[in-house]
Amino acid sequence: MEEKKIETHVSGKKKKIVKELEELMTKKTVMVVSIKNLPAAQFQAIKKKLRGRAKIIVAKKNLINLALEESKAKGLEKLEEVVKEDFALLFSDEDAFEISAMLAKNQTPAKAKAGQIATENIKVEAGPTDLMPGPDISALGAVGLKVKVENGKIAIEKSSVIVKKGEEITEQKSAILSKLDITPFKIGLEPLAAFFDGKAYFDIKMNFEEFLKNFGEMYSKGLAFAVSINYLNDSTIPFILGKAMSHENALSQLIKEESEKEKVEEPVGEEVKEDLKIEGENDESNDKPQEEKPEETKK
Repeated sequence: MEEKKIETHVSGKKKKIVKELEELMTKKTVMVVSIKNLPAAQFQAIKKKLRGRAKIIVAKKNLINLALEESKAKGLEKLEEVVKEDFALLFSDEDAFEISAMLAKNQTPAKAKAGQIATENIKVEAGPTDLMPGPDISALGAVGLKVKVENGKIAIEKSSVIVKKGEEITEQKSAILSKLDITPFKIGLEPLAAFFDGKAYFDIKMNFEEFLKNFGEMYSKGLAFAVSINYLNDSTIPFILGKAMSHENALSQLIKEESEKEKVEEPVGEEVKEDLKIEGENDESNDKPQEEKPEETKK
């Protein structure tokens, strides 16, 4: 009954849109992306960068849901869960995670607005600012920042988190962040979910900076382990040779120290030998029989 109700409200133009969406849903990747707070100019710039790799369509929620339901791809209808508001559909024959990474690279910094929820801790670092002494001193202090005047301008004495992750940004803190030219947010096409190679994924957002950081840490740990077990490859050989040289230097130093100890002890040994020699000579002289003196002739 519900399906007939939807059908009666679909005009010829809307049917054409639904048909186009159905055809695009045969692509390797079907992704729902958020366009919330995204300026039109930036949206067009991103579409231009994606040209040849992906196609983006903005359509009404009921038409997208209808296309998802009519699609022959089993499991695609699960994307309805994230089709809410301020969204678009992205279609591509490329890997969904590669597209997500590319979207992450094309995000641009944005200022904080009152009412937004902080996705991470927003921290004001210690150091000089371009603000002149005056009312701003009180404004900065009101949000918990310790300040001083340095070289004729306001300086932050101590780094402080003024908005914690999950907190709503107030008008007051939004104004301060703007004055300090801090842009804690990034805007762009944000992946919400994707249907890729016959499976729905709901955690495809890529934090490129975080990924590189984690990858670097894992690489360092892996490299250290490979060096510890002397596993040879282009990356480990320089470190293994360095380790061998270090061991060689330590061994050489140990041999040198032992050699110096022997040299110090050697003169003592010679003195003992000399003493023994003298004692031996004295013993020989004592053992020698004494010559008897002839007795004087009695007159």
